[in-house]
Amino acid sequence: MNAGKSTLLLQGSYNYIERGMNTMLLTAALDNRAGKRTIASRIGLDSAADVFMDGDDVFEMIKARHAEKILHCVLIDEAQFLSKEQVRQLSDVADGLGIPVLCYGLRTDFRGELFPGSGELLAIADSLREIKTICWCGSKASMVLRLDSEGKAIKSGAQVVIGGEDVYASVCRKHWKAEQPSAEV
Repeated sequence: MNAGKSTLLLQGSYNYIERGMNTMLLTAALDNRAGKRTIASRIGLDSAADVFMDGDDVFEMIKARHAEKILHCVLIDEAQFLSKEQVRQLSDVADGLGIPVLCYGLRTDFRGELFPGSGELLAIADSLREIKTICWCGSKASMVLRLDSEGKAIKSGAQVVIGGEDVYASVCRKHWKAEQPSAEV
């Protein structure tokens, strides 16, 4: 959270397009905070995107688009919401269709557990690059806390609740363990 993943994705797509190349942007259908079929960053950048849902064959989606116009890169936002099978399908896009696939997402949920898509990406991705943000204390934030309506940390509940800074706080491991989303708590 708050590391600029969507901003970097949109910038990457812009760089391809600026050079006359075609990209395909995909994001999870269940995250529609920016509107349906849209990837948006907190700093105001946005772009139209295709969406994936659980059970979609992303290889076939990408293959069909590639048949319409040559794709030079596929960029996935909210990659943590991919299923393990969809991650394998994306590896087929890279290996079989020869299209680079760049995935942006969270590694773990608010309980410190891997998302299924993230776990599969960690297992089979060619390379990984961590995008860093900072905790309120200034240390590297590698965890997220889910917050209740009063801003207090909670450690149980459904793995996925869509929300932004009103629902989650990026913190270091020390403050995640202490359930301390800010200096005031």
